[in-house]
Amino acid sequence: MKGIILAGGKATRLYPITKGVCKQLLPVYDKPMVYYPLSALMLAGIKDILIISTPQDLERFKDLLGNGQEIGIRLSYAVQQEPKGIAESFLIAEKFIAKGSVALILGDNIFYGHNLTQILKEASRLKKGAITLGYYVKNPHRYGVIEFDKKGKVISIQEKPRKPQSNWVVTGLYFYDSNVVSIAKKLKPSGRRELEITDVNNVYLKKGLLTVKLLNRGFAWLDTGTFDSLIDASIFIKTIEERQGLKIGCIEEVAFRMGFIGKAQLKKLAGSIETSYGEYLGLLLKDEK
Repeated sequence: MKGIILAGGKATRLYPITKGVCKQLLPVYDKPMVYYPLSALMLAGIKDILIISTPQDLERFKDLLGNGQEIGIRLSYAVQQEPKGIAESFLIAEKFIAKGSVALILGDNIFYGHNLTQILKEASRLKKGAITLGYYVKNPHRYGVIEFDKKGKVISIQEKPRKPQSNWVVTGLYFYDSNVVSIAKKLKPSGRRELEITDVNNVYLKKGLLTVKLLNRGFAWLDTGTFDSLIDASIFIKTIEERQGLKIGCIEEVAFRMGFIGKAQLKKLAGSIETSYGEYLGLLLKDEK
């Protein structure tokens, strides 16, 4: 399975701080925001990843992450000229996806929780259909809302409804088979003039090929599209990391734990960062002795 990180958009809800820098390059506590979705794809075992961003921001991502070789993965880049919806990602990435399956994650999404790696790995083995993750929120009208029948079966997903049918929503991480490109090509723009990812999910749902995995109370799903959610995410990461002494979204550690790089490369990376972040990477080596 290949992976896509959609890191485009104008992030107008975060003006003026995003007038000069892409939202996904803003810090969430001690790391650039994009580290968190990137680490999620890596935890799923995905090593071939495409980053989609705006023409003006793409070079900044390249400066930050390069080709991914340092952490044992392959990174490539593509331009989204203007935001035309999440589902446009599949049209932009058609050649990248080819005939394989693909995971798409939004560049402002953060996932944390027990057994997260297991859930991601299982989803990455997808051969047919689609898998989405569901999460319970108090303000579902902001998202794609999941509707259930009396037996708990998913019967629809509604994009930002005025009257949500439940508090369960679809997160910004999706897994699809190779049919997703042809499905995206047939979509018509919504009233927002966007190709909606909810429409893609409903196509799979109508065919009986959509699996929704509900994340329980032991999980945290954060998006960072507003001032409050951005600072809340930083406080959450800071609290967990200071309490446990373990980092969240540390791409170098994930690469090491997943076997993408060895001790020698981790040591090199640790030595290149003269902050507590680099010290943390060095401690990982000591723990392995």
